[in-house]
Amino acid sequence: MKCVICRRGDTVSGETTVTLDRNGTTIVFQNVPAQVCDNCGEQYIDGSITERLLLEADAAARSGVTVEVRRYAAA
Repeated sequence: MKCVICRRGDTVSGETTVTLDRNGTTIVFQNVPAQVCDNCGEQYIDGSITERLLLEADAAARSGVTVEVRRYAAA
């Protein structure tokens, strides 16, 4: 797909790091599958992956985690 940010690059399969802050909890997910613009580096994450990351961040916040780093693993 064409990048909506730079409008010049095309996206290619890759990985990214996502940092979420939820209710006083900071959680970092590494190696998250994404489409990455080959021109500007903008990252696009699938909606189902985003939903999963948000659920995991909410669960971590409820459990009292303050800071955590996780490697993304496909379900």
